[in-house]
Order: sequence, then structure tokens, then C-alpha cells
Amino acid sequence: MINRLRKNENLAAIPMTIGIIFDLLALFAFRTAYFSWLHRIIKAPYSFYPIGISFFTLSAIGTLIDAYKGKVKAEISFIRFALFIIFFPKIIMGPLLRYSTFSKIIDKRRLSLSGIGIGMTIFVKGFAKKVIAADNLYMLFQSVQAENAEDLSAATAWLGIIAYVFCLYFTLSGLADMGTGCAYCFGIRMPQSFNYPLLSPRIKYFAARWQSQVVQWFRRYITKPLYSICRRKIVREIIFVFGWALFGFWYTFELNGMICGSILGLFLIIEARLREKKIMELTGIFYTFLVVVLCAVFLSGDSPAYSGRYLLTMIGAYGNLADSQTFYLLKSYIVLILLAMYASTDLFRNLMLKSGKRKIKAAVTIVSPLIVVALLIICTALISYSGSSGILLMKL
Repeated sequence: MINRLRKNENLAAIPMTIGIIFDLLALFAFRTAYFSWLHRIIKAPYSFYPIGISFFTLSAIGTLIDAYKGKVKAEISFIRFALFIIFFPKIIMGPLLRYSTFSKIIDKRRLSLSGIGIGMTIFVKGFAKKVIAADNLYMLFQSVQAENAEDLSAATAWLGIIAYVFCLYFTLSGLADMGTGCAYCFGIRMPQSFNYPLLSPRIKYFAARWQSQVVQWFRRYITKPLYSICRRKIVREIIFVFGWALFGFWYTFELNGMICGSILGLFLIIEARLREKKIMELTGIFYTFLVVVLCAVFLSGDSPAYSGRYLLTMIGAYGNLADSQTFYLLKSYIVLILLAMYASTDLFRNLMLKSGKRKIKAAVTIVSPLIVVALLIICTALISYSGSSGILLMKL
């Protein structure tokens, strides 16, 4: 309908608006408690939500807007469009692709045995991130969250929130890798969603590398259109923070998520204003990670009040800097945390790229399949032992 009415923009805007409203209502209906009456009508079980609704609603909205602007032709084939919306490898954790991009990827699809091998390697890599790293870090986070914020020591609070940051990263990026790996096996090469964002030397690098397609979606369809009608710098900065607030809200559909996004947006503006000052990269890594931790305090909290109390605990406002729980948790998880820090960087990849020795690369090529098989066996054994690996910090 939008495509047929495009010559008259006012008429074309009607089906586009109706479609966007419908998609937003579907998103709010299953991610907030305001539509509990609808859940009762359809007799949905407790905490029911359609898997991937946060992604396929944004995909649908983006396609409607692109069709209205003439950037994409209306897809006549329902099957092809359904494949774009609910393609199973990307439905849980993206990437969030435009329809034009997805169509090109599908058209260039090439099946091969080497592609299946690469896909399985990427899949197992994501599998290990989720089962070995994320699930165990979640246990540390849960043990800290079980206590009242005021009763924790400062060091324990820091351990808990650092565990949350790495757990969230390895959960989201692990699922994204598993989806990318599955798609690779079908000859479909999707772009990366996460490009080693943690421990980035600048906040802007973190923001660009964390679930980059979703960030680009909010920039393309929210902030840029608003920029075009506002020329003043201060107004544009407010819009910029608003865009990041919506991004944070999209994660949780709660006030805490919006605060998290707003904090990130504010620090991005501060960093941009101070970009002329030279800061050592090591210093940049520290202040970027501190901002990420600050955002995580609100993203993980049940309410702004709880997150505020947790922050006070982290700076030692309650007078307890460390206790026996701190040393016990540190002794139990320090190796995992250090390995998680290393695995969240691209140090090994860069080392391999810069290494000019063919023998080293050949050795890695030979050993890699053995490592992949070992990781697959370990992950399968861990899931068999625990019964599942269903821990999801974000139901997207």
C-alpha cells in the first residue's frame, strides 16, 4: 500500500503510520505489564513473550520507513519477507539488518563444506561464551545480588557488577555468534554484532562496537530525522541523549534502562567535547570501563533507588570496604574473571594477524579443530550436568 501511494506522501504516510503503531503495540504488549489483560485473553503462560520480538518489530518498522522513503521496493513475496523477519539464526540476538541488506546477503548465498566448517567454528565459539563464561559469571552476579545493597562490602559490589558486565557481554555476543555460525552453515554471511567493545580505549569505540546494527537503527530512524529539523547544537545534543535513552529503554522497557542509555549518551557528548585533550589509551580503557560499569549498575538494578544504593556501596559509603565474602568470591572466580577479560579483547586475533611466522599460523590451523571439538564436548557436558543453559539477562 505504501509503495502504491508513494506519489502522494500524505496518503502513503497513513499505512506507514498504521503499520508502525501496530508494531509498537505488539512490542509493548509483550515486553511490559500494561497489557496483562491481553495475555489473559490469549491464555498466555506467565512471563510469556515471543522470542526475538524486540528485533523483528524494529526490522518491520525500519522496512516500512524505507519503503515510504523509496529506499526499498515493496516485497511481493510473503515467504521472502517472512524469511527476513523470522530468519531463525538472527531472531534471538540479531544482527538487526535492513531489508535491502538482507536481500543482497540472500542473493549472494553460497554453500560449501569450508563454509560449514567456519560456521560450526563460530557457533562453538559462541556456545563456549554462553555456557562456560556467561553461565558461571552469572552465578557470581547472583550470589552478590542475593544480599541487600547496604549489607555488601564495596569490593564485593564491584565484583558483582563486573561479573554482570562480562556476563551480559558473553551472553549477548555468544548468542549472536551462534546465530552467525548457523547462518554461515547455510551459506549466509551476516555481519558481526559485537566487535570486542569491552576495554575499548574510548567510549565512542565502545558505543560503535556494542550491538552495532541496533545502535545504527536508532541513529538512522530516530536521531538523524530529528537532527534535520533542529540546527542548534544544544538541541541536537539533547536529541542525541534521547536516542541513547531509547536504546537503553529498548533493553529493559523500564526506567533503569532509560537512565543507563542517558548516562552513556551524556558521557559520549562529554568525551566529544574533550577530544582535543590527549589521553593515554590505557587511561582511556579505565575511564571507558568505569562508564560501562556505571551504566551496568542501572541496567542490572530493579529500580533507580536500588541502583543508587548500590553505587553508594561501591564507593564505600556504608563503611564496609571488604569482608570474608569478598575474599571467598575473589578466590573462587578470579581466574574466570581474568580469562573473561582476555577473551573479551582482540589481543589474540591481532597477534595472529601481525605474526609473520608461517609455522605459528600453521600450528594454530592444525590445533584449532581440536580446540573446537574440545570446547563442544565441555559445553555439552556442562549443559547435561546442569540440565540447561537458559540464563538470559535480557529477553529481547
